[in-house]
Amino acid sequence: MRSLRPHTLRARLTLGLLVLLAVSCAAVGLAAVVELNGFLTSRLDEQLTEAGNRFAVSLEHKEEPQKDDHDGDEHADTRRQATGTFGARLLNGTVTNAAVVRPSGTLNVDLTAADRERLADVPVDGRGHSVGLSALDDYRVIATRGLDGDVLITGMPLEPVEAAVHRLELVAGIVFGAALTAAGVAGALWVRWSLRPLSRVAATATRVSELPLASGQVALPPRAPESDPRGEVGRVAGAFNRMLGHVEDALTKRHASEERLRSFAADASHELRTPVASVRGHAELALLHPGPLPPEITRALQRIAAESTRMGAMVDDLLLLARLDAGRPLEAVPVDLTHLVLDALTDARATGSGHRWELDLPEDPVTVTGDAHRLQQVLANLLSNARLHTPDGTKVTVTLETEGATVLLVVHDDGPGIPADIQPGVFERFTRADRSTKAETGGAGLGLSIVAAVVEAHGGGVAVESRPGSTTFTVRLGRA
Repeated sequence: MRSLRPHTLRARLTLGLLVLLAVSCAAVGLAAVVELNGFLTSRLDEQLTEAGNRFAVSLEHKEEPQKDDHDGDEHADTRRQATGTFGARLLNGTVTNAAVVRPSGTLNVDLTAADRERLADVPVDGRGHSVGLSALDDYRVIATRGLDGDVLITGMPLEPVEAAVHRLELVAGIVFGAALTAAGVAGALWVRWSLRPLSRVAATATRVSELPLASGQVALPPRAPESDPRGEVGRVAGAFNRMLGHVEDALTKRHASEERLRSFAADASHELRTPVASVRGHAELALLHPGPLPPEITRALQRIAAESTRMGAMVDDLLLLARLDAGRPLEAVPVDLTHLVLDALTDARATGSGHRWELDLPEDPVTVTGDAHRLQQVLANLLSNARLHTPDGTKVTVTLETEGATVLLVVHDDGPGIPADIQPGVFERFTRADRSTKAETGGAGLGLSIVAAVVEAHGGGVAVESRPGSTTFTVRLGRA
């Protein structure tokens, strides 16, 4: 039933117009039919009153008719009686005589028991009543008292009244049907023309909804044409255009803020590389001093060298992210992804000997178009993430397969999984599953954000599915 309901405002308005018009036509037609039926019935009652009960009186002293007597009633008074006039005499509630006027004279009527009961139930009040006689048809009858204490009934057929009413019903149905059809077509055109400005607003809103507003510079489409501001549609168009203006201003300011932030991150990362490298170099040089050093000094120098190395890696990662955010293009050359996976897994086995590393590769080499160094970084970060966040003995499986023009790189482990509250932002920067992880082993939370940025720069995508005992990272890239 829901599928039959109109969904658009234009269809609802047109349907509502047709329903209201149909109800109005039905009300007018019903009132006309009832009024005509009442008018013609009252005229028929007047004719009965004018005709009087002469025909019924002539049946008072008529002897019981013979069954084969059709027009031999010499006592029936048919003067000034219309064809079809019915007369009956009742004595003590029993019909003794009944006849009807025909063009050739009078005709006795064989009434059924039900007809006799209906005639006996007619009130003797001199007013018209409708009675259905199976032997004849529907009649309008008047019952009066006779001189002999009997009841005389005179009636006239309702067929002319019913024919006129039925004809009016037919004519009204045809006229109202044509009017509804014409009104439906004209109403649909009128509603469509009236809602045309609203359709333009909807088209503009659709184009805006299809724009990528999450990041980058956004050029909004032209504003919706404004109509008469005194109408509802004109006010909606005006408010929508003002809202688009506010959104455009906000997007412009946001884009400028993002550009300033990217520029700051890139400049800061670039400027920090030299002093961080200098600190690390001086710490390593001090550790190479040939003379004896106190143990606490040696430990401090070792920590300075380790932290400066870690800070240098973090600065390099931030600089890479800033460059990728700025849209700096990567290399686009054929890369043997199979060879990269083999090298990355070899390095992972060397650094994570406590884990079980498995490989599932297709028979033929898989080649993609991209930057080999950055793709190698993606593999290294995914495998390092699996090694650092799972205990020893965890099984890590790297799978490489093709699906048409798509290459799938899957890294799966059977470790404890990623907490559910972390999964939605796992690819965001500085996201760490365990914030209490030691700095020496935990990293800064930039590895997966670099994975996502590099894969997106290659026109691909990365997704994660995780639950206790199963974590899967899936990277999609286009084949060369």
